[in-house]
Amino acid sequence: MSTRAPTVRSLLVPPPAARLATVPWRDYVALTKPRIMSLLLLTAAAGMFAGAGGVPDLGRLAALLAGGALASGGASALNHLLDRDVDALMGERTADRPVVAGRIAPRAALAFGLALSALAFALLASAVNPLAALLAAAGTLGYVLVYTCWLKRSTPQNIVIGGAAGAMPPLVGWAAARGDLTAPALLLFLIVFCWTPPHFWALALLLRRDYAAAGIPMLPVVRGERATARWILRYALVLVAASVLPVLWLDAGWLYLGAAVALGACFVALAVALRRAVTPARAARLFHFSLLYLALLFAALAIDPLLS
Repeated sequence: MSTRAPTVRSLLVPPPAARLATVPWRDYVALTKPRIMSLLLLTAAAGMFAGAGGVPDLGRLAALLAGGALASGGASALNHLLDRDVDALMGERTADRPVVAGRIAPRAALAFGLALSALAFALLASAVNPLAALLAAAGTLGYVLVYTCWLKRSTPQNIVIGGAAGAMPPLVGWAAARGDLTAPALLLFLIVFCWTPPHFWALALLLRRDYAAAGIPMLPVVRGERATARWILRYALVLVAASVLPVLWLDAGWLYLGAAVALGACFVALAVALRRAVTPARAARLFHFSLLYLALLFAALAIDPLLS
């Protein structure tokens, strides 16, 4: 069921002349996947607050957010490029993306993604610190090469292993505040890592037919909907356990603990409901709540030190 990734040569083949018309700036913005970027920046900023134990240096925080936006945008642009073959097969949701629709030439998307990634590394290395820059670059390489080019097309465990790339921003934020990585920082990584599979599998339940049409072996395609719901519940339980560990290792206080318990209870309740009956409405409810869950949990993590 695997789908071949585009070759490097195919990225350099000149497109038809009709595709070289002036491209609206909105298409380039779309390449950066702004909605995904906003969540990644929030977790990075929260990691910096946690690492600093309060309000970090505002200039360095601004540099982190700018560099993180460039890194996220660059990785997303390269993902658009490399996934253009499967995006063309997955229905209206992805068929109108700029590269698939021909509004942005593959060479232009490649140059744009590489330029943003290079600028991100330069900005983070110079204005934050080299460790933060290296961690951000590792996240980009993991997302583009490991997940997009390999895991997504070859194994139903794609999002489990590939989720490590999306869990890098809190580490980048921690490194931005402290210039090192210690064991407590890995807890932030662990939370996002455990959150990623149930989040994406809920979406995959909604898009199961699209993934099947594109030959992408997402878990609902390979194992079925009920097996996917069981795995979502298992990961939800692990996620809740991981989310309370910062209270022990990071001295997170009552605000964070309350948020972790309340949000975790809601997450598990939605996962249990989905496990009992796999319906599009329940999968959509869990997917949308998972976005709110991560945003509120990391917001509580950032605010908590300010109240102590």
